[in-house]
Amino acid sequence: MTILDARTSAAADDTDAAIALVEQYAAHNYSPLPVVAASAEGAWITDADGRRYLDCLAAYSAVNFGHRNPEITATAHAQLDTVTLVSRAFHSDNLGPFCAALARLCDKDMVLPMNSGAEAVESGLKVARKWGADVKGVPEGRANIIVADNNFHGRTISIVSFSSDPTARDGFGPFTPGFRSVPFGDAVALAHAIDDNTVAVLLEPIQGEAGIVVPPDDYLPAVRALCSEHNVLLIADEIQSGLARTGHTFACDRWGVVPDVYLLGKALGGGVVPLSAVVADRHVLGVLHPGEHGSTFGGNPFAAAIGTTVISMLERGEFQARSAELGAHLHRRLRELIGDGVVAVRGFGLWAGVDIEPALGTGKEISLRLADRGVLVKDTHGSTLRFAPPLVISRQEIDWAMGQFATALREAA
Repeated sequence: MTILDARTSAAADDTDAAIALVEQYAAHNYSPLPVVAASAEGAWITDADGRRYLDCLAAYSAVNFGHRNPEITATAHAQLDTVTLVSRAFHSDNLGPFCAALARLCDKDMVLPMNSGAEAVESGLKVARKWGADVKGVPEGRANIIVADNNFHGRTISIVSFSSDPTARDGFGPFTPGFRSVPFGDAVALAHAIDDNTVAVLLEPIQGEAGIVVPPDDYLPAVRALCSEHNVLLIADEIQSGLARTGHTFACDRWGVVPDVYLLGKALGGGVVPLSAVVADRHVLGVLHPGEHGSTFGGNPFAAAIGTTVISMLERGEFQARSAELGAHLHRRLRELIGDGVVAVRGFGLWAGVDIEPALGTGKEISLRLADRGVLVKDTHGSTLRFAPPLVISRQEIDWAMGQFATALREAA
């Protein structure tokens, strides 16, 4: 019986009922696979029928450290017994240690804690414009920010204003002005877009939603040089690519590039709580004053405690090393399938974009075949699949998943 077949057990009835409730009452802004997660541990998800799946998506990198990581859940349980929320109306004992630890990890000296990744991006845009007005002297309302074609930074109005994805934009105007988009990986085009009123360049070091698109090796260093030359902030959106996903603490590290501003999220909350941050030096983040920006939940004691634990885990370096070593193995196994249903493989660490031969079906169709074989992945842009398992995955689990993938491709042929 496949996950798409009629279900007969009582547990399966519960699964169908859960899906039906979502279809009836939840806004249809997602098109999920017909899998209902009921529990999870490590790299595995168990559905309401008791079937286990190897999670090769990790909630878009939010579960980098595995489902219910023991260190992180221990922190969460302990914090639940003390204090969870006081907002920034008061100090809390966890906020300072969290900000200090994250500043140290990023080699910066100031942190603006928020919640979702999109909030971090929106906050970064505000900070860049305020810095442009207060520090660079850009006239009010004249600041522009350069972004890359095919970017994905979230789905708020300001963010979709500079998206090139029609699905994200159509019907949602009018849009926020002040953005210029240039081809990703083209430093010459970016140089031509900079003028005296440019306050920032916002980039994903590796484009995630676009299909794990890796730029040429000379691109980010060239962007860094251009930003320094023209007194423009380089903002790196490391929400998906950061925190050990690519085998480095930050994807920018691969090219020896240090941005002026890091945007972080997803894995920062340990797969337990939304937690994001803008991290920069004081001459940038110091432009914010009381009342100019805020968030009720941003930097709350619960999230700050979990974030501090996540940072301590990253400081040990073991997850970066696992991602590098196991990622090399994952990419080797994926490249072996080129010519047998796979057209191309991109990425670094435990992050891969895999282009499927279109004749075999769409990415969604191959995702369904893989789910039927116990492997969960996510499609994007037609016939591309993304593999991003939790960093606790084992070599043996990778090999098993690749075997299932090869079989799914043969079945589709």
